[in-house]
Amino acid sequence: MAQPGSRKFRLLMYQRMINRWWTVTLTLALVLWGYAALLWGTEYYFADPTQNPLPRLSNTNAIVLLAAGGFSFLFTLFLITIRSFAYVQLFGDHLRLVTPFLRLNIAYKRIQRVHPAEMAALFPPRSISSWRRDILAPLASHTAIVVHLTAYPLARMFFDLFLSPFFFYDKTPHFIFLVDDWMELSTALESARTSGKIARPKPKPKVTSSLLNNLK
Repeated sequence: MAQPGSRKFRLLMYQRMINRWWTVTLTLALVLWGYAALLWGTEYYFADPTQNPLPRLSNTNAIVLLAAGGFSFLFTLFLITIRSFAYVQLFGDHLRLVTPFLRLNIAYKRIQRVHPAEMAALFPPRSISSWRRDILAPLASHTAIVVHLTAYPLARMFFDLFLSPFFFYDKTPHFIFLVDDWMELSTALESARTSGKIARPKPKPKVTSSLLNNLK
């Protein structure tokens, strides 16, 4: 087993949500820039403004389009950067949940039970909206870890602000972690739940000078 804190289990659902958003914001940036370029191009092409079928692009409107496109592009870069900043990490006496906008420590003593479940079983396609089905579709057959708690460390509505709805399947205290290695996370969490801490590897015995002398 990996040493406490040495392994970061990436949250695949969070990455999936970010990946959907950055493609939208990038498309928006390209559309805004493309529209400005089209208007400028038609003004250049038609020497007579009365023959131009498109509206004339004023300096103010040009600045607005370029600035909005630039903001969308920068936001795209921001989303691409943070998509890997969502993970679960195990430490000596607690589990750490990290996202770009949330950092939460959950003591192992809060964990009631841990069990694996297929995402499609937790969120049956017929019971969720069409846009959620579209988000879940590539990950529906993946196995997630459901971590049931005695109580949330904070109010549930706080987590609803910063986490995807796919982190919860009902109103009971729990988290759903869809990670890149559910078997290792499940084994480590179950061990931590029963013992109250992650076992640390025993240090290798040091060979002292007195021991070396006895071997001569």
